[in-house]
Amino acid sequence: MRGHRPDPAESGQQLLLTLGQLVDQALERTKLQRARVELAMALQRHMLPPELPELPGLHVAARYSPSRDGLDVGGDWYDAFVMMDGSLGLTIGDVQGHDVEAIAFMGQVRTSLRALAEGTSDPKEVLGRTNDLLISMGFGLFATCCFLRFDPAGRDLTVSRAGHVPMVWATAGGRSGIALDSGGLPLGVAQGERYPVTHRRLTEAGVLVLLTDGVVEGPTYPMEAGLAEVHRLARTGFDADPDVLASAVIKVAERTGHRDDAAVLVVRYDGPPVAT
Repeated sequence: MRGHRPDPAESGQQLLLTLGQLVDQALERTKLQRARVELAMALQRHMLPPELPELPGLHVAARYSPSRDGLDVGGDWYDAFVMMDGSLGLTIGDVQGHDVEAIAFMGQVRTSLRALAEGTSDPKEVLGRTNDLLISMGFGLFATCCFLRFDPAGRDLTVSRAGHVPMVWATAGGRSGIALDSGGLPLGVAQGERYPVTHRRLTEAGVLVLLTDGVVEGPTYPMEAGLAEVHRLARTGFDADPDVLASAVIKVAERTGHRDDAAVLVVRYDGPPVAT
């Protein structure tokens, strides 16, 4: 007795039906993923400051370039705000991960830094208290960060780093460098971590460039090469409009083939006021 052999037309129709169902499922997943990314990007935009403050003789500019790794969205941030004592607080950082959770954590870090800076203007205290607070919340994520405080009255600059990329600087007098100051662990790693502080006095006009690793490091581009290029841009553009220099620095990320977010914060100091 011969078995039933399916009709070729029926087999073809069944195959087309199955393929159609698979395509519909794939499109639905794509729509859901696109909606997720759009939500994440909207959250990210709203968590970055809409404008940056300036103090007399001090000018600030920032640039941000989103991740290029498919549908991933990262948690890089920058911020600048005037503290209670009249000094300017500046932060830049990078959160572990590339998803909505990373962006939510970024918002918590930025908010915590601002809130705790209301109680103390010491960068090491701000980072230390923020670190302990984040750990107590139990997020299970970490973030690198650099916190700067500039006192316009004494022209004092205080810097503290939590596992973050070093800043680049240059002055009108021809001095420049990559600030390889010691720092502590990223925020959210170890309770009670201490963060060393570096003190500088700004005695002449110059520029500071803060950035995240997406600007200077890529799959085939070492961080040392990226920092060297930013150093060159700072040396030649220390007296440029901060917006112009920030735009030039963020373009370094195009050379790295970066897949991560990239953020830049440029601070230009006009120098001490001229005595009259």
